[in-house]
Amino acid sequence: MITVDLVDREGGVREALDEGRGATRAQLFRRAIIGGGTFLAGGLLIGGLPKLALGAPSASQDVEILNFALLLEYLESEFYIEAVAKNAIGGETLAFAKVVRDHENAHVAFLKDALGSRARAKPQFDFMDTTSNPDKFRATSIALEDTGVAAYNGQGPNLTKPTLAVAGMIVSVEARHAAWIRRITGKPRYGGSAANYPAPSVLEPSLTRAQVEAAVGKTGFIKG
Repeated sequence: MITVDLVDREGGVREALDEGRGATRAQLFRRAIIGGGTFLAGGLLIGGLPKLALGAPSASQDVEILNFALLLEYLESEFYIEAVAKNAIGGETLAFAKVVRDHENAHVAFLKDALGSRARAKPQFDFMDTTSNPDKFRATSIALEDTGVAAYNGQGPNLTKPTLAVAGMIVSVEARHAAWIRRITGKPRYGGSAANYPAPSVLEPSLTRAQVEAAVGKTGFIKG
């Protein structure tokens, strides 16, 4: 898990947090990115995914990456909202969906608050039968949560230190979601493939922008 202590070896983030006592995390996040000048809007790829043109970490690049993260959070949030509303899943799977729905809604609100007027609009989605078929719901949840964690990990080196520290507060929760739904899905088959376990690998993989675009684009969920 990324923590403030891990990424803030020089103490700058903790000093900012101490100075900002009483401020919300989103306000602290905004302070990290607000001074970066004009947001450099990228083009759009497959179904509304933003095309990132990345260079050295900077406040303006933070905004671009966070808007990319916001799109993924919109996707997850709307997926769980629809699944709960359709009421076609039950048991622990439904409990998972309700908790994660609330988490993803909070992540969306957090990122929108941090980005302010520079936050991208929410696109339209079509989840087909993945929100009404329990097996497809669980499989899709695993794919979305794994992709989200890997996407955050992949963009981590491109973020400035203060923004990376706060983004770590989101990615660690996303990793818990991935482990939870893997446990629900795989527990009848423990002892088989490592992919069935809550922690399927020694090191958490990361995905490049192109890999995330390909993975999300193949779902057909984002309609623009």
